[in-house]
Amino acid sequence: MSGIYLHIPFCKQACHYCDFHFSTSMGHKEVTIQAIARELELRREYLQGQEVGTIYFGGGTPSLLTQQELQLLLQTIKDLFIVSEEAEITLEANPDDLSPEKLRELKAAGINRLSIGLQSFHESHLRMMNRAHNATESLQCVKDAQAAGFDNITVDLIYGIPAPDHSIWLEDLKTLFSLNVQHVSCYALTIEPDTALGRWSKKGTFKPSEDEFTAQQFEILLEQMKVHGFVQYEVSNFSKPGHESRHNSNYWRGVHYLGVGPSAHSFNGHSRQYNVANNRKYTAAISEGTIPAEVEELTLADQANDFLLTTLRTIWGCDLKVMRDRYGYDLQSQHQLYLQQLRNKGLAWIEADVLYLTDQGKLLADQITLDLMVE
Repeated sequence: MSGIYLHIPFCKQACHYCDFHFSTSMGHKEVTIQAIARELELRREYLQGQEVGTIYFGGGTPSLLTQQELQLLLQTIKDLFIVSEEAEITLEANPDDLSPEKLRELKAAGINRLSIGLQSFHESHLRMMNRAHNATESLQCVKDAQAAGFDNITVDLIYGIPAPDHSIWLEDLKTLFSLNVQHVSCYALTIEPDTALGRWSKKGTFKPSEDEFTAQQFEILLEQMKVHGFVQYEVSNFSKPGHESRHNSNYWRGVHYLGVGPSAHSFNGHSRQYNVANNRKYTAAISEGTIPAEVEELTLADQANDFLLTTLRTIWGCDLKVMRDRYGYDLQSQHQLYLQQLRNKGLAWIEADVLYLTDQGKLLADQITLDLMVE
């Protein structure tokens, strides 16, 4: 089944590490939400009648939506598309938004999966990242969500934050496991140029962690996740069995999806579309009945590289037969020596015509994928 992604481009404040598209000005919010609903109408044929199995509110900060705005968008989707009765409906949320009343509203609107951006339970790390919540709210919002009846909760954590040692990271993980959530996404702190951390790093006023330090924290993460019964089904994603993100898993498996809202991406198998990352330009175009999107037609090589990039990061691995039959690319014959080197170094293995990365290989997933790509 296909998926629908809605980009809600508003935040209370700018996190120092974030380079996603968002605005901290709410003055244009109502018009933008109406435009997103209108874009859904304009693109009702994009999925060609496929049943929708997942709906994902991302951003930005979708927990800033009012109950009425959320219901408008969900009802529009249900009116225009065939939505599975068992659809996974995820909403990204910041802890400071999740009051008991807000949680009841989200539950009543039909949200059945929460993705909560905790990032850390350590006060100084939250301040360094310029998060809008504090460590107490990180803990309390999860407990409140569970009390409100949410039984499919994922939280985000960031590792590789500069620190004298790994004690804070270990404490964060200990606190995480005490919360009994079903899913965790963990990302290394990345210094993007057009962010506060990027500018400070360039000036020399912020010093990122060494790669070795970050790699050590990733290894600690892998070890602790296994101990606590989580499966690493994608490089950055861990779940209790049966609680994998269906929406994100579809991305990695090449399932078609429609993305609406400023900066949202769409994929239909043979092309990608990229909406303009500008709220005013977006709403102006939608009001005229046009989609402000750049379309990229994918060659067979592009499709093969996409398949390699997404599947190799997952527990399901890269199906070499699909690479041969669907895309005409025999990865084993083209890279026989390189694949043997990966096996010898304990970075990858092949079983039943599927290429998998080991835990050590996942540390180098981006480079390995780049080396195997179709030119």
